[in-house]
Order: sequence, then structure tokens, then C-alpha cells
Amino acid sequence: MPAFISLRFFDLIDIFLVALLLYQIYRLIKGTVAFNIVVGFFIIYLLWVVFRALDMELLSSIIGQFIGVGVLALIIIFHPEIRRFLLYVGTNHHITRFLSLDKLFHSGKSNQKIGYLADLVETAMFFSRTRTGALIIVARQSELSEQIATGEILDARVSQPLLKTIFFKNTDLHDGAVIIKEERIAAAGCILPLTHKEVDKSMGLRHRAAIGITETTDAVALVVSEENGSVSVVQGGVIERHLDQEKLVALLDRHLSSGLE
Repeated sequence: MPAFISLRFFDLIDIFLVALLLYQIYRLIKGTVAFNIVVGFFIIYLLWVVFRALDMELLSSIIGQFIGVGVLALIIIFHPEIRRFLLYVGTNHHITRFLSLDKLFHSGKSNQKIGYLADLVETAMFFSRTRTGALIIVARQSELSEQIATGEILDARVSQPLLKTIFFKNTDLHDGAVIIKEERIAAAGCILPLTHKEVDKSMGLRHRAAIGITETTDAVALVVSEENGSVSVVQGGVIERHLDQEKLVALLDRHLSSGLE
């Protein structure tokens, strides 16, 4: 009698890790054109298996040639998604913090507070009342050097008057993003990558840029809609919209304070 298939403990771990990897890949490509391409490729593979089982030599040979170069084709087709996946892995907050040498020179947890939090919240609520569109990115472990280089370097203290001036409708910098790094405004008018995921059609380019930059970095984004004054916070590609002042303070304090540990 045939022996039953035996599962070792490490086999279960292997299955779990593969499932976790497939789930993360699904999250990255869900809602994008890449997802439809993967489904199409999978259907072609199933047809190839069926044609081989039925000994349909001509069709299985033609599709087999396609499957043979499938890996190379997928690398070319999914170049943006592969880049996003590698960025996601490399910029994962916990991995970055584990590999960082900073912890060699600091012991324990920091009790440091976000000194500019009150100014940031008050400015956001002012923009909400006046229907002023704004996009503010707060860097944490990720340096955001590439994004900072696309804007005007300021290296200025975070203050309400400066933020209000930058996002005033008649200024040259109001369409770009402000990046705050190490409690200072590093640059304004910065260009950010847009998300490739399908989002609510009521969200404009500012929201798409906020989701895009937080998908591949650990940054926190604050967005104010120019159309309706809605205030949103984005972290890890997840957006929380229609925030009042109390919820905004709680979210920003939680997200930003976690980067100080």
C-alpha cells in the first residue's frame, strides 16, 4: 500500500511562507493592470496543462514555447511592480530599524515629542476651512532623498506662516509636496510617484501621490482636498479620510511617535 504523505514541521513553515509571499504579491498588484495580466497568464498555463494531458501536440507545443519565455516576459511586463515589491521589502520599517546602526549609539526608547505637531494640525485645519489643497509628507526612517531633490530645498523650521505661504494658490510651489525631515521643512514643490492602484474617483492627484509615496516608504502623508476641504492621513498605502481635528491629532501622534523609537 502506498505510504501516506508525511508533513514535517518545516514543510508547514514552507507552505505558510509561500502563502504569505503570494498574499503580499496579491496586495501589491490588486487593482492594477498587472493583476489582469497574471490572471491571463495563469489561464494560458492551465490550457497548456490540459492540451498536454489530451496529447494535442501542436497546441501544446505553441503554448509551451510561450511558457518557456514566460519568466523573461513577466520580468519585462512587471518591471514597475517588481521594483515596487523590492522597494517595499527594502524599506520595510521593522527591517530598516533592525539593520540600522543608529541603535548602536542609542539605548532604550525615546520619549521625544513631535515639536511641530500643533503647528501641523492647526495649519491643516486652516487649509480645510479655506479649501486650500495641500500635501505634506513627513519622513521617518526613509530618507526620501530622491523626492527631496525634485523640489526647492528650504531647510526651514516648520511653522504655520511658512506652510500657508507655500500652499497659497498663487505661489509656484503650491502644486507640489512639502517634505518634512528631522523636524524641518526639507523641501517644497516636490514631485512624488503616483499609486498604480485603483482609488476612489473622488480623490485627485494629491491623494494618489500620498498613497504612492507611502506604499514604498514608511513616510506619513497629510492631504487636504482642494475640492471639499477634507483632511486625510496616509500611512503604508492606507488612507484615512474625513478627519476632524481630534482624530487628526491622534493619528499623527501615533504614526509619527512610532518612528522615534
